[in-house]
Amino acid sequence: MASKTVSSLASAKPMATVTISLQAVEEIGGALRSLLADFFTLYLKTKNFHWHMRGPHFRDYHLLLDEQGEQLFEATDAIAERARKIGAAALKSIGDVTRHQRLKDSDSEGILPLVMLSELHSDNLHLASFMRQTHAICDRRGDLATASLLENWIDEAERRAWFLTATTATDV
Repeated sequence: MASKTVSSLASAKPMATVTISLQAVEEIGGALRSLLADFFTLYLKTKNFHWHMRGPHFRDYHLLLDEQGEQLFEATDAIAERARKIGAAALKSIGDVTRHQRLKDSDSEGILPLVMLSELHSDNLHLASFMRQTHAICDRRGDLATASLLENWIDEAERRAWFLTATTATDV
């Protein structure tokens, strides 16, 4: 009897968990995959700079980037799970990240600390812009739950950018 139940479940269509159109699922799902790729890209770049930080402000910058990296990584699960909740696919591999990312990697060696922080500042602002574009799609398609999540992540990206700018301010 158990095998009959398992077999029945395996062949059953997945139950819808949201009430948005198939076209909305495709459009929002595609936007979420790109965002997820960008979050992973920025996470790895942030950790790269965290690991390779040096100089007189090493400890402060190192800890700041560790905190920001944790925040970025934490969002990745929520983004992927939101895509799955609406019936879209999440990323499946590093190659998938590469195909969908819009932010640039950083493989350079010997980058100066202030250049690192400046790059991360710019990337966080770009990420916030990408999230605003996705929010507009969600608004147009009536996906309030994804839009609500995006609002929090936009605020976090802007906070990260603010901290990076304030940390390196030279006008004080």
